[in-house]
Amino acid sequence: MTGTSTLGRLFFATSIVALGIRQLLTGEFVRLVPPLPAWIPWHPFWPYLVGVVLIVAGAAIGIGTGRMARWASLVLGAMILFAFLFLHLPQAAADPLVGFRWTNPCKALAMLGAVILVAGFRRVSFLGPLFLGGFMILGGIQHFVYADFVAQLVPAWIPGRHAWTYFTGVALIAGGVGMLIPKTARLAALMSGIMMFLWVVLLHIPRALADLSDIGETSGVFEALALSGAAFILADRRDRIRGNAAA
Repeated sequence: MTGTSTLGRLFFATSIVALGIRQLLTGEFVRLVPPLPAWIPWHPFWPYLVGVVLIVAGAAIGIGTGRMARWASLVLGAMILFAFLFLHLPQAAADPLVGFRWTNPCKALAMLGAVILVAGFRRVSFLGPLFLGGFMILGGIQHFVYADFVAQLVPAWIPGRHAWTYFTGVALIAGGVGMLIPKTARLAALMSGIMMFLWVVLLHIPRALADLSDIGETSGVFEALALSGAAFILADRRDRIRGNAAA
């Protein structure tokens, strides 16, 4: 692996472990897996079980190689896919015309795409950039649709909140589209990874530190870091694919 891919893998694995620890500390589901329906028994038990799975899978991805990392990725991917199909999707489908309802379901798909990129599953490798790029395009569109809300997330010390909202919306759309085009995929993924990491430092961490009891804000730190890592891995994979084709 190159330095870019190694850094991306570290970001992703650390994020998954951190989300698991957060879940154990609170006894509540993070946004990666939404709360379970009321009819499912033993509600207090499931957040802790999922938290343990996240920690073990993240650690195996971070320090493991070969079969261990692939099995951990398979378990993690299956859990995210289950959450998308049976938890996220029904909630969004219940009110499908409300755009923000689709944010978390599509983010779950983006995280699934990140797992595919981290594990290097060849048969479904095309889904990695498709899910990650698709989520970025959606996020960019939402920057325009919900501009007033997004502008409130920009730190107060940065002038021109709405201007930055529209700028980042364009950047997200350009990055997502660029990931889907082979000739621009490496640059788009690399720049998108840097952009999302800067958001972690400038936006997510300060907001989380302002209220550590807010699960959404603390989860957002590690979700953004995981997606940044996935973009770095995609940049490395696309570069090697093109290199092999040229050879």
